[in-house]
Amino acid sequence: MPATAFPPRSPASAVWPYFRFPLSLRMVEEMLVARGIIVSHESVRQWARKSGQDFAKQIRQRLPAAGDKCHLHEVVMTIAGKKHWLWRAVDQNDIVLDILVQSRRDERAAKRLLRKLLKRQCRAPCVIITDKPGSYSAARGEVMLSVEGRKHKGSNNQAEDSHQPMQRRERQMKRFKSAGQTQGFLAAHDQINNLFHLRRDDVTADRYRAAHTQTFFRLEPRSLARPL
Repeated sequence: MPATAFPPRSPASAVWPYFRFPLSLRMVEEMLVARGIIVSHESVRQWARKSGQDFAKQIRQRLPAAGDKCHLHEVVMTIAGKKHWLWRAVDQNDIVLDILVQSRRDERAAKRLLRKLLKRQCRAPCVIITDKPGSYSAARGEVMLSVEGRKHKGSNNQAEDSHQPMQRRERQMKRFKSAGQTQGFLAAHDQINNLFHLRRDDVTADRYRAAHTQTFFRLEPRSLARPL
Protein backbone atom coordinates (compact mmCIF):
# COMPACT_ATOMS: atom_id res chain seq x y z
CA MET A 1 0.00 0.00 0.00
CA PRO A 2 1.53 3.38 -0.91
CA ALA A 3 2.25 5.86 1.88
CA THR A 4 -0.45 8.24 0.69
CA ALA A 5 -3.08 5.56 1.31
CA PHE A 6 -2.58 5.59 5.06
CA PRO A 7 -5.07 7.56 7.15
CA PRO A 8 -3.37 10.86 8.03
CA ARG A 9 -2.90 10.15 11.75
CA SER A 10 -1.92 6.49 11.56
CA PRO A 11 1.81 7.06 12.33
CA ALA A 12 1.02 9.00 15.53
CA SER A 13 -1.68 6.47 16.45
CA ALA A 14 0.89 3.68 16.22
CA VAL A 15 3.93 5.39 17.72
CA TRP A 16 2.71 6.74 21.05
CA PRO A 17 0.93 3.53 22.26
CA TYR A 18 4.05 1.52 21.42
CA PHE A 19 6.17 3.74 23.69
CA ARG A 20 3.53 4.26 26.37
CA PHE A 21 2.29 0.68 26.96
CA PRO A 22 4.15 -2.66 27.23
CA LEU A 23 3.07 -3.73 23.74
CA SER A 24 4.92 -5.71 21.13
CA LEU A 25 5.08 -4.47 17.55
CA ARG A 26 2.62 -7.18 16.51
CA MET A 27 0.19 -6.10 19.22
CA VAL A 28 0.27 -2.55 17.88
CA GLU A 29 -0.29 -3.94 14.38
CA GLU A 30 -3.41 -5.78 15.62
CA MET A 31 -4.70 -2.66 17.38
CA LEU A 32 -4.42 -0.69 14.15
CA VAL A 33 -6.21 -3.43 12.21
CA ALA A 34 -9.11 -3.14 14.68
CA ARG A 35 -9.30 0.56 13.73
CA GLY A 36 -9.31 -0.23 10.03
CA ILE A 37 -5.63 0.60 9.46
CA ILE A 38 -3.81 -2.19 7.64
CA VAL A 39 -0.09 -1.93 8.27
CA SER A 40 2.70 -4.39 9.09
CA HIS A 41 4.55 -4.55 12.38
CA GLU A 42 7.73 -3.69 10.48
CA SER A 43 6.17 -0.39 9.41
CA VAL A 44 5.34 0.31 13.05
CA ARG A 45 8.97 -0.37 13.98
CA GLN A 46 10.20 2.02 11.28
CA TRP A 47 7.75 4.72 12.37
CA ALA A 48 8.92 4.42 15.97
CA ARG A 49 12.59 4.47 14.98
CA LYS A 50 12.22 7.51 12.70
CA SER A 51 9.79 9.54 14.78
CA GLY A 52 10.46 8.63 18.40
CA GLN A 53 13.09 11.32 18.98
CA ASP A 54 11.06 14.03 17.24
CA PHE A 55 8.05 12.99 19.28
CA ALA A 56 10.05 13.25 22.53
CA LYS A 57 11.54 16.62 21.55
CA GLN A 58 8.15 18.19 20.87
CA ILE A 59 6.69 16.82 24.11
CA ARG A 60 9.68 18.14 26.08
CA GLN A 61 9.11 21.62 24.63
CA ARG A 62 5.46 21.57 25.73
CA LEU A 63 6.01 20.42 29.30
CA PRO A 64 6.19 22.95 32.15
CA ALA A 65 9.62 24.00 33.40
CA ALA A 66 11.43 21.41 35.49
CA GLY A 67 11.41 21.63 39.28
CA ASP A 68 14.35 23.02 41.24
CA LYS A 69 15.32 19.65 42.77
CA CYS A 70 17.02 16.93 40.73
CA HIS A 71 17.23 13.29 41.81
CA LEU A 72 20.00 11.23 40.17
CA HIS A 73 20.18 7.47 40.12
CA GLU A 74 21.68 4.69 38.03
CA VAL A 75 20.62 1.09 37.49
CA VAL A 76 22.54 -1.78 35.95
CA MET A 77 21.35 -3.35 32.69
CA THR A 78 22.56 -6.24 30.57
CA ILE A 79 22.61 -5.31 26.87
CA ALA A 80 23.87 -7.84 24.33
CA GLY A 81 25.52 -9.79 27.13
CA LYS A 82 27.47 -6.81 28.49
CA LYS A 83 26.89 -4.75 31.63
CA HIS A 84 25.69 -1.18 31.11
CA TRP A 85 24.34 1.50 33.42
CA LEU A 86 21.23 3.55 32.83
CA TRP A 87 21.70 6.98 34.44
CA ARG A 88 18.52 8.92 35.11
CA ALA A 89 17.66 12.45 36.30
CA VAL A 90 14.18 13.10 37.77
CA ASP A 91 12.73 16.25 39.35
CA GLN A 92 10.61 16.40 42.52
CA ASN A 93 7.40 16.10 40.45
CA ASP A 94 8.44 12.67 39.08
CA ILE A 95 9.19 14.15 35.64
CA VAL A 96 12.10 12.40 33.94
CA LEU A 97 14.49 15.14 32.83
CA ASP A 98 17.06 13.05 31.01
CA ILE A 99 18.63 9.61 30.69
CA LEU A 100 21.97 8.33 29.51
CA VAL A 101 23.05 4.74 28.79
CA GLN A 102 26.74 4.19 29.49
CA SER A 103 29.13 1.29 29.95
CA ARG A 104 30.79 2.93 32.96
CA ARG A 105 29.80 3.82 36.51
CA ASP A 106 32.39 6.38 37.55
CA GLU A 107 33.08 10.10 37.79
CA ARG A 108 33.49 10.44 34.03
CA ALA A 109 30.09 8.89 33.41
CA ALA A 110 28.46 11.10 36.06
CA LYS A 111 29.97 14.22 34.47
CA ARG A 112 28.56 13.24 31.08
CA LEU A 113 25.08 12.99 32.58
CA LEU A 114 25.35 16.36 34.35
CA ARG A 115 26.66 18.12 31.25
CA LYS A 116 23.88 16.63 29.14
CA LEU A 117 21.30 17.65 31.74
CA LEU A 118 22.65 21.20 31.96
CA LYS A 119 22.64 21.57 28.17
CA ARG A 120 19.10 20.20 27.88
CA GLN A 121 17.59 22.23 30.74
CA CYS A 122 19.60 25.43 30.08
CA ARG A 123 19.83 25.99 33.83
CA ALA A 124 21.17 24.18 36.87
CA PRO A 125 18.86 22.88 39.63
CA CYS A 126 19.08 24.30 43.14
CA VAL A 127 19.64 20.90 44.76
CA ILE A 128 20.94 17.56 43.49
CA ILE A 129 19.93 14.50 45.53
CA THR A 130 21.86 11.26 45.08
CA ASP A 131 22.71 7.99 46.79
CA LYS A 132 26.11 7.39 48.35
CA PRO A 133 28.46 6.90 45.33
CA GLY A 134 31.28 9.46 45.44
CA SER A 135 31.27 9.84 41.65
CA TYR A 136 28.31 12.21 41.90
CA SER A 137 30.07 14.58 44.31
CA ALA A 138 33.20 14.72 42.20
CA ALA A 139 31.21 15.34 39.02
CA ARG A 140 29.03 17.99 40.64
CA GLY A 141 32.10 19.78 41.96
CA GLU A 142 33.39 20.15 38.41
CA VAL A 143 30.19 20.69 36.39
CA MET A 144 27.78 22.29 38.90
CA LEU A 145 29.94 23.59 41.71
CA SER A 146 27.37 26.11 42.99
CA VAL A 147 24.60 23.51 43.27
CA GLU A 148 23.86 22.05 46.70
CA GLY A 149 24.39 18.30 46.92
CA ARG A 150 22.58 15.92 49.25
CA LYS A 151 23.32 12.25 49.83
CA HIS A 152 20.60 10.19 51.38
CA LYS A 153 19.31 6.77 50.40
CA GLY A 154 15.76 7.36 51.61
CA SER A 155 15.42 10.72 49.85
CA ASN A 156 16.06 9.29 46.41
CA ASN A 157 13.06 7.00 46.04
CA GLN A 158 11.64 9.10 43.20
CA ALA A 159 14.62 8.40 40.96
CA GLU A 160 14.63 4.72 41.91
CA ASP A 161 10.90 4.33 41.27
CA SER A 162 11.22 6.01 37.86
CA HIS A 163 13.15 2.95 36.62
CA GLN A 164 10.17 0.64 37.07
CA PRO A 165 8.30 1.38 33.80
CA MET A 166 11.54 0.83 31.90
CA GLN A 167 12.15 -2.49 33.65
CA ARG A 168 8.64 -3.71 32.81
CA ARG A 169 9.18 -2.74 29.19
CA GLU A 170 12.58 -4.41 29.09
CA ARG A 171 10.97 -7.70 30.12
CA GLN A 172 8.27 -7.32 27.44
CA MET A 173 10.91 -6.70 24.76
CA LYS A 174 13.07 -9.60 26.07
CA ARG A 175 15.95 -7.22 26.73
CA PHE A 176 17.30 -4.39 24.65
CA LYS A 177 19.56 -5.22 21.73
CA SER A 178 22.15 -2.42 21.81
CA ALA A 179 23.10 0.66 23.82
CA GLY A 180 22.01 2.93 20.95
CA GLN A 181 18.62 1.25 20.65
CA THR A 182 18.14 1.49 24.43
CA GLN A 183 19.01 5.19 24.50
CA GLY A 184 16.73 6.01 21.58
CA PHE A 185 13.79 3.96 22.83
CA LEU A 186 13.90 5.19 26.44
CA ALA A 187 14.34 8.83 25.44
CA ALA A 188 10.93 8.68 23.72
CA HIS A 189 9.40 6.26 26.25
CA ASP A 190 10.15 8.47 29.25
CA GLN A 191 8.95 11.72 27.66
CA ILE A 192 5.63 10.15 26.64
CA ASN A 193 5.23 8.76 30.17
CA ASN A 194 5.86 12.26 31.53
CA LEU A 195 2.56 13.38 29.99
CA PHE A 196 0.61 10.91 32.10
CA HIS A 197 1.74 12.13 35.54
CA LEU A 198 -1.80 13.21 36.42
CA ARG A 199 -2.63 13.44 40.12
CA ARG A 200 -6.18 12.16 40.63
CA ASP A 201 -6.44 12.64 44.39
CA ASP A 202 -6.26 16.45 44.53
CA VAL A 203 -8.38 17.54 41.53
CA THR A 204 -12.06 17.36 40.62
CA ALA A 205 -13.33 14.83 38.10
CA ASP A 206 -13.92 17.56 35.51
CA ARG A 207 -10.38 18.89 35.84
CA TYR A 208 -8.98 15.36 35.69
CA ARG A 209 -10.87 14.66 32.43
CA ALA A 210 -9.71 18.00 31.03
CA ALA A 211 -6.11 17.10 31.89
CA HIS A 212 -6.49 13.79 30.06
CA THR A 213 -7.87 15.60 27.03
CA GLN A 214 -4.89 17.94 27.05
CA THR A 215 -2.54 14.96 27.34
CA PHE A 216 -3.90 13.32 24.21
CA PHE A 217 -3.80 16.64 22.38
CA ARG A 218 -0.07 16.81 23.14
CA LEU A 219 0.31 13.32 21.70
CA GLU A 220 -0.56 14.57 18.21
CA PRO A 221 2.53 16.48 17.06
CA ARG A 222 2.13 18.02 13.62
CA SER A 223 5.14 16.22 12.25
CA LEU A 224 3.55 12.86 13.15
CA ALA A 225 0.11 13.75 11.82
CA ARG A 226 1.35 13.26 8.25
CA PRO A 227 2.03 9.84 6.69
CA LEU A 228 5.70 8.83 6.78
